[in-house]
Amino acid sequence: MAGNAELASLEESFRKFAIYGDTKATGQEMNGKNWAKLCKDCKVTDGKSVTSTDVDIVFSKVKGKTARVINYEEFKKALEELAPKRFKDKSKEEAYEAICQLVAGKEPINVGVTKAKTVGAVERLTDTSKYTGSHKERFDESGKGKGKSGRENIVDTSGYVSAYK
Repeated sequence: MAGNAELASLEESFRKFAIYGDTKATGQEMNGKNWAKLCKDCKVTDGKSVTSTDVDIVFSKVKGKTARVINYEEFKKALEELAPKRFKDKSKEEAYEAICQLVAGKEPINVGVTKAKTVGAVERLTDTSKYTGSHKERFDESGKGKGKSGRENIVDTSGYVSAYK
């Protein structure tokens, strides 16, 4: 079976993928979406011998009947299920070892994340140094917005009253 260091990195990968995209996740349980992402990002699915359908079927097989998530032990069972399918030419133990090496030490990758472009008219409109009038007051010298103090006249409630006799 896999060595201690490899098992630790396998568990680390499980935790990273388990919390991916979910702010409330603890890293103890993984949902089906993150399981499919793990298989895709770690190249467990190759489109020929292991497809996304196979990944979904294995997830359904290892999770509890009413459960929607899998824990780390079920995750290892799921990898055992996929291993002979992914590595047909190897024995069960060698296939499991190979699939663990694919997953161990990996983390989720953000592919296709849209980056904001500033070109042409957009660049000219978002350049705060060219703002005039009351709009100019909303930004400091570096071009960073002042927030609420830039939009409203905030009353000084320190208790000092000017010109009081």
